[in-house]
Amino acid sequence: MSTDLNFNFEQSARRTITLEQQAVGQLLQRLSGTFNTACRLILQCQGRVVVTGMGKSGHIGSKLAATLASTGTPAFFVHPGEASHGDMGMIQPTDVVIALSNSGETGEVTSLLPLLKRMGTALISMTGNPASTLAKAADAHLDTGVEQEACPLNLAPTSSTTCALVMGDALAVALLEARGFTAEDFAFSHPGGSLGRRLLLKVDDIMHTGAGIPVVGPEATLSQALLVVTSKGLGMTTVQQDGQLLGIFTDGDLRRAIDQGVDIHTATMADVMTRGGKATRPGTLAAEALKIMEDNKINALVVKDGDQAAGVLTMHDLLRAGVL
Repeated sequence: MSTDLNFNFEQSARRTITLEQQAVGQLLQRLSGTFNTACRLILQCQGRVVVTGMGKSGHIGSKLAATLASTGTPAFFVHPGEASHGDMGMIQPTDVVIALSNSGETGEVTSLLPLLKRMGTALISMTGNPASTLAKAADAHLDTGVEQEACPLNLAPTSSTTCALVMGDALAVALLEARGFTAEDFAFSHPGGSLGRRLLLKVDDIMHTGAGIPVVGPEATLSQALLVVTSKGLGMTTVQQDGQLLGIFTDGDLRRAIDQGVDIHTATMADVMTRGGKATRPGTLAAEALKIMEDNKINALVVKDGDQAAGVLTMHDLLRAGVL
């Protein structure tokens, strides 16, 4: 074996990415009714999903189990070699087993088939060979076969493991959507670190309340409203009457008013405010509020409780709280 430091590394990378991209694209042609069967088996499962696989397939299987577990499908990984030496006791008849093997003939995996059949445990296989022992034994087979590995020797699992990874993600996301899994559900599966803080934080935790909410009446002039906007420092004010939220006035409304040539000393909020405006509810996750603001290209959001403004949230508040 000789090393060439002048080798065209970028060309090799482009070839690998192209081959794997093509392999993933071909997965669409292999989707069939068995994918639906696999999803229904998991949704009807009374136990847990047990994922198994050897070597590189095992690494992909471990990731799949983690993805399922974090998106509403209780799952864990069992090494097939360890299963033959005691860990088989971790698998119950009410479980569903997902077995990964590109060849479908991996000895450590196929040796488990008689035991699984004896228990009556449902089996989903993910292989590159629909005619293999593992595929034929499964209640549902997911075809992740590839025409060529990205490895120039066509030996090292590359394109095949990428396809298995993508198929696993497709399975997890389909189940997530079928279960109606929400951002809040996801947050409870990820309580630690910055991701947990970002997902578990609610608008109530960071919004401005009480005297911190800018308020003017509909009869206030534009010049009076600007004084309130400046004093509160949120770049906006709510427009309220008798405690009820009528609308909001933001820097965007100010620009539109100036473009229309209105007199800031005579124009009232009723003339220039945005009636209603975008709002969210108390108890909403801060991440959901961020999406509303991003989708509507706004920098402030009213937290509305019935007809009243319970609070105000700005993009700066989200940035300071680490949600952005």
